[in-house]
Amino acid sequence: MKFPYILLLATSFLISTPTAFAEEQWGYSGNISPEYWGNISPKFTECKQGKSQSPVNIIQTTKLHTQHLTFHYQLTTEHIVNNTHTVQVIVSSDKDYLIFHDKKYYLKQFHFHTPSEHHIHGIAYPLEIHFVHADKDGHLLVLAVMAEEGMKKNPELEKAWNVVSPQPNKEEVMTKPFNINNFLPKDTSYFHYTGSLTTPPCLEDVTWIVLKQPVQVSEDQVDRFETLMQHDNNRHVQPLNGRKVDED
Repeated sequence: MKFPYILLLATSFLISTPTAFAEEQWGYSGNISPEYWGNISPKFTECKQGKSQSPVNIIQTTKLHTQHLTFHYQLTTEHIVNNTHTVQVIVSSDKDYLIFHDKKYYLKQFHFHTPSEHHIHGIAYPLEIHFVHADKDGHLLVLAVMAEEGMKKNPELEKAWNVVSPQPNKEEVMTKPFNINNFLPKDTSYFHYTGSLTTPPCLEDVTWIVLKQPVQVSEDQVDRFETLMQHDNNRHVQPLNGRKVDED
């Protein structure tokens, strides 16, 4: 059966070591940039042939009348790595999760993109944070949080930047626990649609929740991430192809 295999592959890819898919070199510039991903490997075919790809530009939405999203994040000490595609924080416990439509999704990792991958009414943000979750059956849900530049530094982002190594693929242990709630805005109203991973293998059937309101980070914090990456690491928006975007 293909569907369970896809779920297993997607989940293992998202929580795997930074060397996953190492034999297939992909990136964000030159002949391995996003427009070429689908040609790099047969494993990446959905990057060019998929009809439910992410990210998207959120413009027209269908209004919902109830919110079906709650967060259950605790203080947690994790590992962090610069895997050359992004900075990724690997979550090893099952104490951090969210509930969406009465289903529990456990946080597996979170990472960063600059500039933002999703656009909201045509507007891109300097930074986007992806919190990757999976339920007990391997179905994926990604929570996307936009970040705008302001006067104050985000305390959790500062913890990450102070620990992550500039040396590629070198894991470091966070010396101070994360309070993931500090990555969330006070207003957690959201958009919701079905899409894909925004990186190879671009597998689909991913539940996306994009928070409407951004969190605030400092210009210096965005600059430090850009310096670490040495390139933009965002995929351009993809066609909706008739998909519906809901909002609470």
